[in-house]
Amino acid sequence: MAEKEKVTPVTEDEIEDIRVTLNLDTGDVECEILTIFEADGRDYIALMPLKPDGSQNDDGVVYLYRYAEDEEGLPQITMIEDDDEYEIASDRFDELLDDEMFDDMED
Repeated sequence: MAEKEKVTPVTEDEIEDIRVTLNLDTGDVECEILTIFEADGRDYIALMPLKPDGSQNDDGVVYLYRYAEDEEGLPQITMIEDDDEYEIASDRFDELLDDEMFDDMED
């Protein structure tokens, strides 16, 4: 049986315009995707909540979720409920931020 190729529902040009709406206890929050990254063999997604007008927040809040794609290649995010797993994902995200800041300093 041939392996099914994953579907990417957007083009490279559209990727920066993708928004994720989270249904939180306080209401719906629209977020920008900062990055999808791997830590300890799992994939995670970092989301930055946007202001109601759609502009970026400057408060430094970032939401981390477990990221996967279903059989059709469509994205799925789930909460990280284990404290140890969250710490692993958070540490890796911090490393990525540090690397990005270092790269910006070299330019």
